[in-house]
Parts: sequence; structure tokens; C-alpha cells
Amino acid sequence: MATTKRTRFSRRLPDHVTDEIVNVLGADPKFFGFNDLFENVFARLKERNAVSGGEEMLRLRAYEKLQNLVTRGLVEKDGKEYKGLPRLPEAHSDNIAKEQAAQG
Repeated sequence: MATTKRTRFSRRLPDHVTDEIVNVLGADPKFFGFNDLFENVFARLKERNAVSGGEEMLRLRAYEKLQNLVTRGLVEKDGKEYKGLPRLPEAHSDNIAKEQAAQG
């Protein structure tokens, strides 16, 4: 009898970087340049003592996660500036955890 190997990776920990991007963009309806956005996110993560891996690595992770939000249609990109859209809170780990609890 063959066993099914699980190939999909599921992250169980909350994604602090995405959560803070959602918090910063959701709190202010203006456009942010990436550097301004990152400085706000970095300061909030330092407050929560959730910074690991160094600032440059965190900058790369934040940029990748921001582009993912743009691709998903949760953030509007205008040139090099970003603005949260109404559906942005869907990306917060609290909302994702609620959805997963409701499904399973």
C-alpha cells in the first residue's frame, strides 16, 4: 500500500514581517516609498523584539513579502510607492488563522 507524501509546506508560525506591513499600510491611506515603509516596519518589529537575521536580510524579506501582496491584489503599486487596499487585512496572520480554524 502506497503512502501519500506531503509535499506542501505549511508555515505554522505567524509571519511578523507581513503582519507589520499590513499594520503600517492599513493605518494610513497614503502612499509609502519602500524605504519609508521599511523604516516603519523595522521600528515596529524592534519594539516587539521580533527582529532576527540582520537589517539587510530583513529588508530583502520585507520587499519580497510586499511584492507578494502586490501580486495578490492587496496592495497598490504606483511607480515605487505602495498603498494598502481595502482587502489588505486578509493577509494578517490573525485572519488567516481564523480562516484555517473555520475550515478544519
